[in-house]
Amino acid sequence: MRILTVVGNRPQFIKAAAVSGPLREQHEEILVHTGQHYDDALSSIFFSELGLARPERELGIGGGSNTEQTARMLGAIEPLLAETEPNAALVYGDTNSTLAGALAAAQAGVPVIHVEAGMRSFDRAMPEELNRVLSDHIGELLLCSSESAAEQLRAESVAGRIEVVGDVMVDVALRWQPTARANAQAPAAHGLQAGSYLLMTAHRAGNVDDPARLRALLELIRALPKPMLFPVHPRTRARLREAGLLGELEGLQGVRLTEPLGYVEFSALVCQARAVLTDSGGVQKEAYLAGVPCVTLRANTEWVETVQAGWNTLVDLDAGAALQALHAEPPAERPPLYGDGHAAERCVQAIGAL
Repeated sequence: MRILTVVGNRPQFIKAAAVSGPLREQHEEILVHTGQHYDDALSSIFFSELGLARPERELGIGGGSNTEQTARMLGAIEPLLAETEPNAALVYGDTNSTLAGALAAAQAGVPVIHVEAGMRSFDRAMPEELNRVLSDHIGELLLCSSESAAEQLRAESVAGRIEVVGDVMVDVALRWQPTARANAQAPAAHGLQAGSYLLMTAHRAGNVDDPARLRALLELIRALPKPMLFPVHPRTRARLREAGLLGELEGLQGVRLTEPLGYVEFSALVCQARAVLTDSGGVQKEAYLAGVPCVTLRANTEWVETVQAGWNTLVDLDAGAALQALHAEPPAERPPLYGDGHAAERCVQAIGAL
């Protein structure tokens, strides 16, 4: 079969790195990078580090509102579908690239495969929630990370075929974790010691686009134990600068700001952190897989199993709740919630049965 794969951001590059290799052993893949993450540290470095094939097509569509960006992607993907005539379109996760790829393919009569289907935060104010719900109801083959995700799809009476394959990010994590844990240079390069620092990420519109919440994020950072390493997303840096808060953040003692990091370095920093604080769904999961406590700067999460297992705490931007979570002892057990590291093989097997 000929598969048109649409990717556009960091988590999708990681997931595609797991699936693309085994997929290309059996099928023809045309990899399309929308350009949703156009910063080099958020894009090309993942292709080189993880061995992902360079995209056959790069659309260069970054910036703009969610609606504008999705519309531009739809307009660019439609002629690609007509030109390449794929047997199926493959999308990952919950970004604008996901929805644009799924919707353009469905409107062209091309079957849609959705990897990481069935995830729900139940917060329709989040663009990601709308993207994932709509993609699931468009999809013909819905590949789930967990049984709870499959149960959610059944409850919604989706039309597509549901299969639980496990999480393809587990495949990548298990492959890289031994190297990440042994990489003492990663924290040392930032003047940090393993197990002694907090690792922070924040980029979601709900946290950084609202000046009041951006100020609350800054005050939360101020209240937390140090040292802290904070790789700053381009969106977040721009909003901090616009709000006049960047200098204030840069002046906080014990807070080390960096540019975005590649997968290998970031994985090493996650594995060796005391705890992770984030509003990213992917980073929540990376922390769980690394056995590192996570404090999530949101009121909800699609990765509910990590909360139920006691390794992830939802605090929104409440500094007191974050401090309480950081002082809690992690659970004695960490069940394998998302598979055994062979999810990509199961994805390819399911795709072959389309």
